[in-house]
Amino acid sequence: MTSVDRPALQKKDYKTDQEVRWCPGCGDYSILNAVQGAFAKLGKQPHETVIVSGIGCSSRFPYYMETFGFHTIHGRAPAIATGVKTANPALDVWVITGDGDAMSIGGNHFIHAMRRNVGLKILMFNNRIYGLTKGQFSPTSEQGKVTKSSPLGSVDYPFAPIALALGAGGTFLARSIDILGSHLEDTVCRASAHTGTAYVEIYQNCNIFNDGAYKTFTEKEVRDERILMLQHGQPLLFGAQKDKGIAFDAGFRPYLVTGADLGKAFVWDETAETPAPAMALATMSETEFPVPIGVFRRREKPAFEAGVVAQLAAAKAKKRETIQDLLRQGEIWDVT
Repeated sequence: MTSVDRPALQKKDYKTDQEVRWCPGCGDYSILNAVQGAFAKLGKQPHETVIVSGIGCSSRFPYYMETFGFHTIHGRAPAIATGVKTANPALDVWVITGDGDAMSIGGNHFIHAMRRNVGLKILMFNNRIYGLTKGQFSPTSEQGKVTKSSPLGSVDYPFAPIALALGAGGTFLARSIDILGSHLEDTVCRASAHTGTAYVEIYQNCNIFNDGAYKTFTEKEVRDERILMLQHGQPLLFGAQKDKGIAFDAGFRPYLVTGADLGKAFVWDETAETPAPAMALATMSETEFPVPIGVFRRREKPAFEAGVVAQLAAAKAKKRETIQDLLRQGEIWDVT
């Protein structure tokens, strides 16, 4: 099919005949809408696109997207998606997962997808709770979180997912929020353009089991003062008047700057060779500093599946035997 033959698609073309069944008010609806909008903007062809999910509320996603899809097993979506992408690198493969699915039972698969730099796009819905299993604390729940499985408060230290991905060698790492539809749609588009593994953490509200988890920085009244928009090549400024900034000391510890010191605000470089600035932002205290959203890191590196294809081509070039040659190799017998 040539580019001329490729049909122009609209958001509605990615909607299926399945009833969308999340709890009323769930942030997943906003994410679904943003992904469908991004796919339409990018002109993604349904027959070339595969969505793979694990287990959890987010993992209903393949049913609601008019593409190929697999609803797989708990935590193993990256492994299955790796198989799909390696078997057919021409496919556009997306992984939909949650903080429990990806960070707990699927943690090993997640970090190795990052390490290998497989050409997958991973969207992780982070509501900081187990939603499908009715409200237990998850690997991203804050310390002290009171839930059904931690009635006295969780004593666990939570994961910082982007920091984890950085440590595993992730080459495209970003964050957005369910209610910021335009920002989320643009972030999905940017992730799609990346060659290797692209990971997007999406802060998503679970209004049943963890309602208001992010309200301290997402409410309209505080948003300008509490969210730091990462823009490549621009200083780290925030506030309604952009009168506050983030700078780093020699040890890449962040500190706030205002007034005459505003010029010290760090100029953001998402392509920086060192991951230190991204790690500093990914681990900043949410109570002391604004919450960063946007692209934390973007580095080019050959994708895993390209290496596999090259190995196969090299092996085929060296081995030119026919099937009969292979069958008759080694010791053979004539049966009469």
